[in-house]
Amino acid sequence: MSKEQTQKEMFNRLETYKNVVTSELANTQFPEQPLNLYEPVKYILDLGGKRMRPILSMMACEMFSGEYIKAKDAALGVEIFHNFTLIHDDIMDAAPLRRGKETVHKKWNERVGLLSGDALMVESYKRLANYRPDLLPKILKLYNITAIEVCEGQQMDMDFESRDDVKIEEYINMIRLKTAVLLGCSLQLGAIVGGASEKDAQDLYNFGVNLGIAFQLQDDILDVYADQSKFGKQVGGDIIANKKTFLLLTALETANSDQLQRLRSLFNETNNEKKVEAVKEIYAELRIKDKAEQQMEIYYRTAMENLDAIHVDDVKKEPLRTIANYLLSRES
Repeated sequence: MSKEQTQKEMFNRLETYKNVVTSELANTQFPEQPLNLYEPVKYILDLGGKRMRPILSMMACEMFSGEYIKAKDAALGVEIFHNFTLIHDDIMDAAPLRRGKETVHKKWNERVGLLSGDALMVESYKRLANYRPDLLPKILKLYNITAIEVCEGQQMDMDFESRDDVKIEEYINMIRLKTAVLLGCSLQLGAIVGGASEKDAQDLYNFGVNLGIAFQLQDDILDVYADQSKFGKQVGGDIIANKKTFLLLTALETANSDQLQRLRSLFNETNNEKKVEAVKEIYAELRIKDKAEQQMEIYYRTAMENLDAIHVDDVKKEPLRTIANYLLSRES
């Protein structure tokens, strides 16, 4: 099968998984009252999105059991949890838009946003509670560890805003916790439900975490170097905001005294276009893009090693290998 045929088959499969999740969420019955609790819950779930986390859960389950539908409740649980974090993140970031629509706290208010987010967290547990008693302890242990790690990552990200001594290894750990562990959890939940061995489930979790870190590093790169016509956000937005990304932290750690002075002076530059171009010049001098891509490649290769270690036929691993390659070849 050609690369194009493989990707087409993958997209068709992803669409099947996504449709299951979207349909289940749309058909979920919430109480009619109190309206200001449940209306925001339905609103955020109806905003859509890529549904990548639940898709990964179903892909993992199918890889081990041949039946993706077994992971439906696990998939819905992680997707509902993800949306809970989005509501709270938007409040903390004072974000006006989510997926092109008003954020929950803007459409209602912050107090409503906090409470409806809490309701989503409870709803995610209700989904996971549908599994057999012999599976539930494993599922809840993984889920609870992941949930608190996501909170830890978010707090670290907020703490970094007021720190000028953040190290690269701290940043990697932050994106691992804030973003990557939920991808790993999504995959491992599917593996558990699909009957995988503990080692295979752990290897699949590690695959997800390392892929998640590579994906976030790629996001840092795209924010600076993407084609604006293809990028969903403002190119250079991280530079304008002085956000501590892998690129900026690497520059701060490797710059000579002159470069460091120039870089720090640009933190207060108010002309955004001038600021982005000047920082990119320093990045070019330090080969920052190359260093970031090399680091991304390390995590990608480690993820592939994790996938290779799993004891199933290679043909069953191919969908995950294909989606990993697709995600890390994006331009937006």
